[in-house]
Amino acid sequence: MQMTATDNHAVAQAVHDVGSALWFGGTVMGVAGVNKSGSDLTQGIDRIRVAESAWSRFGPVQWLGIGATLLAGLQLTRVGGRRLALQKGFASVGAAKAGAAVLGAAATAYAAYCGTRIGRLAEESQQRGEQLEVKDATIPTGNTPDEIATWQRRQRLAQYTVPVLAGANIVLGSYLVQSYRSVATAKGVLRRLLPD
Repeated sequence: MQMTATDNHAVAQAVHDVGSALWFGGTVMGVAGVNKSGSDLTQGIDRIRVAESAWSRFGPVQWLGIGATLLAGLQLTRVGGRRLALQKGFASVGAAKAGAAVLGAAATAYAAYCGTRIGRLAEESQQRGEQLEVKDATIPTGNTPDEIATWQRRQRLAQYTVPVLAGANIVLGSYLVQSYRSVATAKGVLRRLLPD
């Protein structure tokens, strides 16, 4: 059975959407669940260890979702190449979507780096026999060492940025999918041929 361009588009769209859903949903669960669940533990070092362990276990799956989003996005761009030139608005929305995906991937990497730094600093503090106080994995208390608190704030900001960008990628992708409808295609082509 030979695959057509339409088949390729459907497969790429499905891979993209599943990858994006995994990336977005997993990140929201991590921010809302993993980071906060540590507050149920009594020791500050355990709050950080549990979150770091959970995020490091989810990391490969998260990167699989990001990779699927980026690679399938490239395939969708290739398949929809004529629309970039003919349908007004398609290229600018596509560029915004690609930008959101790339920035989201960068924010994900930075959040992971911050988590690694927090974990390392917390273990060093533990080895020195210091009592580590944190509210949860990303929220310091007034007694949290300054360097750890700084990295916690950075990680929290990055972790909240990721679902915003991953969500924007999904929303913009939905807009692009809707632009494939025949009425939307005709309007876009006419707007391109008959500018305001």
